[in-house]
Amino acid sequence: MPIPYEATGRTQQKTRTREALVDATRALLAEGSTPQVEDAAERAGVSRTTAYRYFPNQRSLLLAAHPQISPDTLLPPDAPADPTARLDAFMAAFSRYNFEWEPQLRTSLRLALEQSGAQPALRQGRAIGWIEDALEPVRRSHPTVDVRHLAVAIRSATGIESLIWLVDIAGQTRAQAAETVRRTAHALLDAALRGT
Repeated sequence: MPIPYEATGRTQQKTRTREALVDATRALLAEGSTPQVEDAAERAGVSRTTAYRYFPNQRSLLLAAHPQISPDTLLPPDAPADPTARLDAFMAAFSRYNFEWEPQLRTSLRLALEQSGAQPALRQGRAIGWIEDALEPVRRSHPTVDVRHLAVAIRSATGIESLIWLVDIAGQTRAQAAETVRRTAHALLDAALRGT
């Protein structure tokens, strides 16, 4: 297995160069473009030849620009114990996260839908874990509820894909879209708690 370019030689300088390329890509995505490697190189003040040593193609560059944060939870330390209030707090944080990283998430979705190449790493399952954490009190209060199954259902109806559809197709504002996915999450929770 070949050693990555940035893992040899002057590694600190190479780390800074790679970070500059990723930061430039994120800035370009936030401006609404889908940058090529050359675009990121120009924005970062790095030669094209050097940029291609780090990212051999647009796909690898765009995947590197995907959000890298991965906390165990999106809930604050003083999150409520009540399942409904806890889910409400989570959904507010989840919508903020999705809108904050929207350009990168849209790009990752586009890459996932392309026919060529391997499927990109969309950090699959992280959001489901966050939702399971938000639903933790349900495990005790309603032991017959399959919390994992419920978390998957909530994720399928409230993630970036739903928000994009609500904004781009349904014409909702971002605030309206966040409220729609919040209500959807609550409807799924209520149905699970009622056993329907």
